[in-house]
Amino acid sequence: MITSQEERVLKTHLVEMFGHISSMRREFAALQGNSKGSFATMTDTLDAIVENTEAAGNAILESMEAIGASVAKLQGVDEPTVAAVCGEIVDSTNNVFEACAFQDLTGQRITRVVKSLQFIEDHINRLVRMWGKEELARLAAELAVPSAPNLMEGPKRPGVAISQDDIDKLFA
Repeated sequence: MITSQEERVLKTHLVEMFGHISSMRREFAALQGNSKGSFATMTDTLDAIVENTEAAGNAILESMEAIGASVAKLQGVDEPTVAAVCGEIVDSTNNVFEACAFQDLTGQRITRVVKSLQFIEDHINRLVRMWGKEELARLAAELAVPSAPNLMEGPKRPGVAISQDDIDKLFA
């Protein structure tokens, strides 16, 4: 059986988590320019990260393939020094290909983060419904829960971000 003190501690933690999630929603909403902040906008932001990582990974792989094709042309030259250097380049190229696995790993990890955020939000919302919004609002007012710091600033997607030209104009 939970004591009233333990229940108050649980409610206090719930109010703090709910407040933090609400703050995150508002910050994402402000970043995205909509008034409805949600984990859906966080998902969009994380999807943008995956897209940008994928684009960068593809550019790296295409460049490495072009380097490989150039090395293949050089490998036909009957010169020991050239052959040795070509072997070094091939080894380094293979290392880059292996390192590009980060792209898939990043996507998998971000997907897990999104699912975890959705899981947390669902469970916190269930607890809020269980204890009642009015009770938790009263407790939040009692606690005067401070707002969380703005942690959501960062790079913007193309088309949303301020262009480098606009930034340069500010300093001109």
